Amino acid sequence: MTQTPPSPAALRPVLHEVMQEAAALALPFFREGGETSARVWSKAGGSPVTEADVAVDTFLKIRLSQVEPQAAWLSEETSDDPIRLGHDLVWIVDPIDGTRAFLSGHPDWSIAVALLRGGEPVLGAVFAPATGHFYEAVVGEGARLNGAAIAVSAQNQLEGARITGPKPMQDRLLTGAARRGPRPSVTVIERVPSLALRLARVAEGRIDLGLVSRDSRDWDIAAADLILREAGGAVCGLDGEPALYNRSEPRHGELIAAPLALRDIVLTALEK
Repeated sequence: MTQTPPSPAALRPVLHEVMQEAAALALPFFREGGETSARVWSKAGGSPVTEADVAVDTFLKIRLSQVEPQAAWLSEETSDDPIRLGHDLVWIVDPIDGTRAFLSGHPDWSIAVALLRGGEPVLGAVFAPATGHFYEAVVGEGARLNGAAIAVSAQNQLEGARITGPKPMQDRLLTGAARRGPRPSVTVIERVPSLALRLARVAEGRIDLGLVSRDSRDWDIAAADLILREAGGAVCGLDGEPALYNRSEPRHGELIAAPLALRDIVLTALEK
């Protein structure tokens, strides 16, 4: 008889502990302001990977498979197994999101883990070990940073908004807004190397709008997507539709991450 899986709320403290253990594997290789001590090589396509990525990925696969053995697996550093497409529960993992930041000693890298149920994230955590910021959410229960409830900003217009992301998207946004009225004056925040952290900072209200170029993957955004939803925001494509997960090709087009009060304004400005 199939065992009923634990609720996402019951798994949250377990995931918190597992991610702390995973961070302890990565941190000895990180040198803030300097190059990593980890061995580095290039994957197909030229993206860097380190022995820390592999160590964290291996650890999480073992531990999370023990935590929820009925869940399939999708990770940046593991060969994709299409068996996940037939599973209701799927772990989505990025062992180190922002590997180039990790390599160069920039603190904005993270470990990101989400649990999907029926293609929707129901449990998510994004941990930035170098800064100690731990974001987490359970579906229907709000989002938290280091245990305290967080919410998106109250920003409801582009004028005065704090935005981050690729410059071409920023330029298109402001040009599009200027076609409908005065060109808004915005504050550009330095691009956050970890995409998961970029979205999480929108969730906590430090950033009003995060822009995401095409070709992000499920493991980059699934955990932070839930955190942002639970904080009163949304991740969506330029058609306004929410991001979809656990498809045969776990790749996304251009996305925005914003408070609900700002979403439609941004989408209108980005209309072609």
